[in-house]
Amino acid sequence: MSNSPPQMTELLVCVKCLRGSEVTEDGERPGQRLFDDLSAKTMPEGVALRGVECLQNCDHGCSVALRGGPKRWTYVYGNLHETSHLDILIEGAALYHDTTDGLIPWRVRPEHFKRNCIARIPPLENENG
Repeated sequence: MSNSPPQMTELLVCVKCLRGSEVTEDGERPGQRLFDDLSAKTMPEGVALRGVECLQNCDHGCSVALRGGPKRWTYVYGNLHETSHLDILIEGAALYHDTTDGLIPWRVRPEHFKRNCIARIPPLENENG
């Protein structure tokens, strides 16, 4: 079994999130703005940014998920703000990508990740196959 990180990690951003607000007159949603602002930044090596329609976490701010393949844990994080959490998401995505199992050690997780994990989803495959 390899101890190297996967070839690709996905940072999935819910573009439908309203973060408890109304859609603006121009139709912009906070989730779409989060995705657009992240798209304008450089993602860490090995991390792909992808917009998704809905993560069903509407009452808890903008939401994202980090996933990296069938043998890695997937995480869903909420309570994100579209303008003030960009760097935390980029840092967290890099830390996640650098793991072999998707488990970022607690002591190095961004504080927002420690306090705003909505779900932790086990890998599709067990260690033996």
